[in-house]
Amino acid sequence: MEQIHLPKIIKKYKSTKYLIGNVVLLTELAQFLRSSASDNKKQNIMDTKKTTGFRLSVATLAIMNVTAVVSLRGLAAESVYGLSSAFYYLFAAIVFLIPTALVAAELAAMYSDKQGGVFRWVGEAMGARMGFLAIWIQWIQSTIWYPTVLTFGAVSIAFIGMDQTHDMALASNKVFTLIVVLAIYWVATFIALKGLSWVGKISKWGGLIGTIIPAGLLIVMGIAYLATGGTNNMDMSQGFFPDLSNLNNVVLASSIFLFYAGMEMMGVHVMDVDNPRKNYPKAIILGALITVLIFIFGTFSLGFIIPAKDVNLTQSLLVGFDNYLAYFKMSWASPIIAIALMFGVLAGVLTWVSGPSKGIFAVGKAGYLPPFFQKENTNGVQRNILLIQGCVVTLLALLFVVMPSVQSFYQILSQLTALLYLVMYMLMFASAIILRYRRAQKERPFRLGGNTTMWLIAGVGFLGSLLAFVLSFIPPAQIATGSTTVWYSVLFGGAFIVIILPFIIYAMRKPSWRNQSAVFAPFEWEK
Repeated sequence: MEQIHLPKIIKKYKSTKYLIGNVVLLTELAQFLRSSASDNKKQNIMDTKKTTGFRLSVATLAIMNVTAVVSLRGLAAESVYGLSSAFYYLFAAIVFLIPTALVAAELAAMYSDKQGGVFRWVGEAMGARMGFLAIWIQWIQSTIWYPTVLTFGAVSIAFIGMDQTHDMALASNKVFTLIVVLAIYWVATFIALKGLSWVGKISKWGGLIGTIIPAGLLIVMGIAYLATGGTNNMDMSQGFFPDLSNLNNVVLASSIFLFYAGMEMMGVHVMDVDNPRKNYPKAIILGALITVLIFIFGTFSLGFIIPAKDVNLTQSLLVGFDNYLAYFKMSWASPIIAIALMFGVLAGVLTWVSGPSKGIFAVGKAGYLPPFFQKENTNGVQRNILLIQGCVVTLLALLFVVMPSVQSFYQILSQLTALLYLVMYMLMFASAIILRYRRAQKERPFRLGGNTTMWLIAGVGFLGSLLAFVLSFIPPAQIATGSTTVWYSVLFGGAFIVIILPFIIYAMRKPSWRNQSAVFAPFEWEK
């Protein structure tokens, strides 16, 4: 049988617009070939890959981690805590960010030759039903998250004008926000339907222009503001350690765990790093450090320029930029910043629109979703899932009608997203521990030490996720969330519906649901 060599494949596709110079895509190509080829071919590809230089350095993977995790929209929520916000960021990094990355790395390395991601990891430990629950939550929470992040996008568009008073009024207008949310989301959906080439280009430049550059600019302006005698509006009396006896001080801050969400997806790259046992933890710790520093100093920068009493969850980032630019007599740049942030929102949404939906699509074709959900367009994109996802987002956006303000809508959907995502993380951490015993003999190219080490790291991650999960049900005292009845109804009702649905679908599945063309390896316990 003809041998498969990566250089030939790269040469074959060298003329195509979506592979040139894209290391990530080349890496993913190599991963696909490893998983689909025979054992002998796998070794040939690995050997070829080593000679072509397509290996991720510690610095490259660290930057990828930062790009995947960092979002500026949540900085305003934490700026009300003053110096103690640094404590929350560091605490969440220790008990959630680093455990998530390290545990996901071991699981990804264990099953690097099999599809499924979190579905595979949880399914091998707890059975297919729980695996389906995990990937279902991963998909549906991102669907609920879209209106939240797009609300921030609507605010960015509102601040393109030069009159801050008018901009703030427009950003608070429910009708304007609803229209913009739906417009941006459906534009992102139609772009995603075009295929990976479009998604890759927009996501790459959007992440740079709309997140990394604005983050650096915000931090630099904050430092320059204090250095030139600007008034520090941050409450410095709270100190580094917050009063944890006051529950209100930790409820809103619990959402910080989800600032770091998505790190588990970086685990797929563990085998693309030279000497992964040594260098992968280095990349994770470096990426985590950079991420934490961006969050801390970005939050401080907002706190310097905006008093805690004036913080608005959806508007304060834009107001902060406006105030800094006015201070430095650069107000002409405000619309540019707003456009950049809006472009970053589009890029982030586009990445997620085409990401988790692809995971549930692959699992669905393995027989876990009806044939209707398995339809794809001529570009090989999961058409029907994206369209259904869009309908759900549209319905959620209509919650503007019952919520008292854009800010309350933003917060309640943020909390629901956190609740659901944390359930998936708890399943992942528990599965990692279980597999240490049920699959004790399975090769682990990347291993977190002995079983005691796994209990420690995964246990800390599980308990941290559980703490944040419980706190997410409590309305934050610092923010007007409207009727507590609506608050609890949305959280409890929404969480119940989302969690029960995959069990119903799983119980209804039929052998005819399995797509005969789907190549999906069975679980090891099925053999």
